Amino acid sequence: MRDLATEFEAERGRLLAVAHRMLGSRAEAEDAVQETWLRCAGALADPTTRAEIRELSAWLTTTCARICLDVLRSARVRREAYPGQWLPEPVVSPLAGGPASDGYAPDPADRAVRTDQVGAALLVVLERLAPEQRVALVLHDVFAVPFARVADVLGTTEVAARQLASRARRAVAAPDVPRHTADLAEQRRVLEAFVAATESGELDQLLRVLAPDVVFVGDSGGHFPAARRPVLGADAVGRLTLGLFGRTGRYAHRVRSRPVLVDGVLGLQMETTHSDGRPIRLVTAFAVHAGRITAIYNQLNPEKLAALVPLGDDDTWPPRW
Repeated sequence: MRDLATEFEAERGRLLAVAHRMLGSRAEAEDAVQETWLRCAGALADPTTRAEIRELSAWLTTTCARICLDVLRSARVRREAYPGQWLPEPVVSPLAGGPASDGYAPDPADRAVRTDQVGAALLVVLERLAPEQRVALVLHDVFAVPFARVADVLGTTEVAARQLASRARRAVAAPDVPRHTADLAEQRRVLEAFVAATESGELDQLLRVLAPDVVFVGDSGGHFPAARRPVLGADAVGRLTLGLFGRTGRYAHRVRSRPVLVDGVLGLQMETTHSDGRPIRLVTAFAVHAGRITAIYNQLNPEKLAALVPLGDDDTWPPRW
């Protein structure tokens, strides 16, 4: 069992990456990985049985994916009853450290989706997909799992698995899906301009940073006031942003902030105070394409931010890059 546990721990990070991309919830992903370990320990504790598994990594991926598929099928009902808009739990990491190794397919040709849609942008659009489509897309296009193994996970044929992934790709590439293609350097330039425009209080300056069809999505889980539908268009999003964080906005002079990586892309972690005195934590992720912000994802549901490291006194607004 000690050897099996050591082998499993070597795979844990990749399994967590697989589960998080499928489920959009860090807590659910951790639960799925733990259930994978329990099944692994139960099925492979006998050294003779373990010796029959030539690729433990493949066996674990298949097991974890099946667990995630069951969770996705049951999550549909829960998500339909969710108060307001739903966003995934953000995975926040320090900016100074840069993106960590995340278990993704090493060959860029095998992860075309990730080169175009990363971070919250990908996780949000994955919510549009049927559970089987989501599993097929994530396993094959993001983690380079062969379609034969994807079919095994889904209990279908290889041809059907390919068709599920193809339909998912079309949904990901739909015209109304916010584009995110910027590297970290471009993201920083655009976010610095966004913060400066917000600080200026000038709507015209802010509109130059926002794409005409930009979308703003806020998830408070019913804990704080938030729009129940996405806010669409540069003018509406610009006015909302200034109303919140501009010089005379709701949270003016009461915000602390820090640039962070949110699911691998540049974002902001912020803290402020609600009008009723309650503390508010926010994690804001951005999608950036062609020098403009195409989407803003504002997570302020405290149940999804419990693991955040608190900000310090040196974390001010505007953020220090």
